[in-house]
Amino acid sequence: MQVVEFAGGSLRFLDQPPARAPEAGFVWIAVERPALERELPLLQQAAQELGGSTLLDLHLKDLGNAAHPSHYDYTSVYDLVIFRRLSTPSELPSDGDDAGEPAVHAGSLPAFGRIRTQPVGFAAFDRLLITVHTPGCVIARTFTERYAAEARQPNGAGAAARSRQPSNPDDLMLRMLNVMVDSYLDLRKHLARELEHWQRQLLMPRSRGADWGALMAARQALHTLEDLCEEQNDAVQEWLDTHQEEPPPGMRQAEHDNLVARARDVVEHIARVVHHVRRMEHGAETAVQIHFSAQGQRTNETMRVLTALTAVFLPLNLITGFFGMNFEFLPLIHSVGAMWVVLAMMALVAVVLLILFWRKRYLARTG
Repeated sequence: MQVVEFAGGSLRFLDQPPARAPEAGFVWIAVERPALERELPLLQQAAQELGGSTLLDLHLKDLGNAAHPSHYDYTSVYDLVIFRRLSTPSELPSDGDDAGEPAVHAGSLPAFGRIRTQPVGFAAFDRLLITVHTPGCVIARTFTERYAAEARQPNGAGAAARSRQPSNPDDLMLRMLNVMVDSYLDLRKHLARELEHWQRQLLMPRSRGADWGALMAARQALHTLEDLCEEQNDAVQEWLDTHQEEPPPGMRQAEHDNLVARARDVVEHIARVVHHVRRMEHGAETAVQIHFSAQGQRTNETMRVLTALTAVFLPLNLITGFFGMNFEFLPLIHSVGAMWVVLAMMALVAVVLLILFWRKRYLARTG
């Protein structure tokens, strides 16, 4: 358990939750999910003393569920937000937080295999924020390291940085959500780059086929990402609607407007991810259709050439069949130079037909 106290522009890292919340500030308690059950008595005590109410058993199950989708719920005392973030490459996929989310085998599209998510739970009180995350969560580590660096700065140098600290638990939660969504925006660049490379390989004239297993895995990953973003959007939008309809009591209008603006920014970023994912899905399906159309076109060209060559040999077969009949009297049959005359006639017929088919582009090569 990690405890950070924000009090009037200053912050302190504590060994355990304080007995009371600061008058001008709040307390952030970060708990790793495997330690949630062990730290539960102390966590409930802190929730009662700092927030005014313990966490409901149902919400505790949600916070401890590693496969829980993005979700929003609320009580009269606190808000519950569960948000799925992207796993970092350094995090092992077998850490238990990918339950119910099978590994994506992307084959020749390895970036799509990075669409693995883990939930981060938030319980936001008026003066207390409780987060439940996986061990070594990069989001929690990033924010604690940032605030620790600000706390170590001298008063003069760190005054500007400390003035930008979150003013309440909701503000800190939205900042963390914004960073999580930005990781999806960063990932889309890698996804688009690999998908475009795969499309170019697929549409090459000499392409012998495609890694269809990788394609199906990539499409599955894109569908998973789209569903994930829709769940995230629903959770943040419900939180935003609730706070717009019932602003927290005692909150200044400027703070409330700041929270609403941050929440709308998160929703807008999620919408950008969804738009990009849908565009990649459409691009992949269009590339597949173009691939099969190109394959059909190449097949038609091959059949056209074979048909033209067959048409060239038809009169030649007719000539050889005519002079191969078992009759005693045939034209030129007993002539010494008959064979050369027939060969010249066959060659002339073949050349004339080839020139005719070439002019009609039956034998023309296309790029």
